[in-house]
Amino acid sequence: MTQQTETEKTLGEPARPSRRHIWAQLNRLLRLLILTQLAFSIGFFAVLPFLAEHLGTAIGMAGWMVGFVLGLRTFSQQGLFVVGGALADRYGVRPVVLAGCVLRIAGFAWLGYAQADWSVIGSVLLIGFAAALFSPAVESEVARQAVVWEEAGGGPRTGVLALFTVAGQAGAFVGPLIGALLLAVDYRVVCLAGAGVFVLVLAGHFWLLPQHIPGRERVEVKGGLGGLLRNRRFLALCCAYGAYLLAYNQLYLLLPDEVERATGSQAALAWLFGLSSLLVVTAQLPVTRWAAERLDLRRSMTAGLLLIAAGFGVVAVMRPAGWTGNAGLLPAAGFVVLLTLGQMLVAPAARAWVPDLAVAGRLGLYTGAMSSVSGLIVLVGSAGTGSLMDTGLPAAVPWLVLAAIPVASIALLPRR
Repeated sequence: MTQQTETEKTLGEPARPSRRHIWAQLNRLLRLLILTQLAFSIGFFAVLPFLAEHLGTAIGMAGWMVGFVLGLRTFSQQGLFVVGGALADRYGVRPVVLAGCVLRIAGFAWLGYAQADWSVIGSVLLIGFAAALFSPAVESEVARQAVVWEEAGGGPRTGVLALFTVAGQAGAFVGPLIGALLLAVDYRVVCLAGAGVFVLVLAGHFWLLPQHIPGRERVEVKGGLGGLLRNRRFLALCCAYGAYLLAYNQLYLLLPDEVERATGSQAALAWLFGLSSLLVVTAQLPVTRWAAERLDLRRSMTAGLLLIAAGFGVVAVMRPAGWTGNAGLLPAAGFVVLLTLGQMLVAPAARAWVPDLAVAGRLGLYTGAMSSVSGLIVLVGSAGTGSLMDTGLPAAVPWLVLAAIPVASIALLPRR
């Protein structure tokens, strides 16, 4: 038992704070931002899990084009996070979040009516850029507030960031279930429902999000990028995080294809997404607490990347057997479980690491840049994965390639 834990016991503080205990300690701003993440995820995941099937079946896109569009969506979101982060540093959180909500509403409405390739690409770009505005603003402020919380004796900052992850995954659990129900009517209805969620988010934040957040000073956009590009340790973290994000993106590309092969439909997809989200909601805080007691941030990310690689390996090993029906879903379920466990270790650790590597006053820029670099990796990797799926190679090959990438990325993790 560590000295810190003994001190906490002496003062009457619980050594293993529960989710409710952490929530009760948070200030009003952190609570609002965590609930923001919940709402964002509900609206987003009501739409996205069913996009690949819609593009391939209803619109008739080729496999490589579907992979490209999904990667483009991720790149327009993650790739432009650096812009949103810099704008949040310059103008504050509130205007950037509100602008992002307006664009997300327009993007979802457009996607619901898009039929031509150019129209689909335009709507997907708008959806991604909307998140590139509001997500880095919210995430950087949560990370900054988590450091403040840690310095005030609230506990490891990863606890707050884990709660932020739980909120996102709770939305990711509810969102696909709502989307699956509405999909019985039409995909357009799904998109309009997602837009409706963001209308509510926009209204709520217009009234509740403060104009100026104490302690967050505004800085000029000019001058921050050069120092960032010279920060090798930070860029190495970005690349390793990009390997994780590429793996996570296969929930929307490789996984739907595997579910379709095994069962002849994608009805089970919502349940697999639900399984992933339920695991995070119930196990994220215990996993984060366990990692904080035993692992530093680098080792936590290493363990998570190895679990992710193992998830791809499970499907690669079992795929040649050609199982179908409920038995055919077992490798996919194993992939989802291992990927989710890896995510629980990687995501909070990476977010907690950024404040230690960022220049003072530039946390939004650095938070956005990590997503931008990883978004570029996802764009290239998703198009490559889609091409592998169309080449006629053995079905296990894409899964083996994706298993090797997280393992290779471990060598990029900076030393603390």
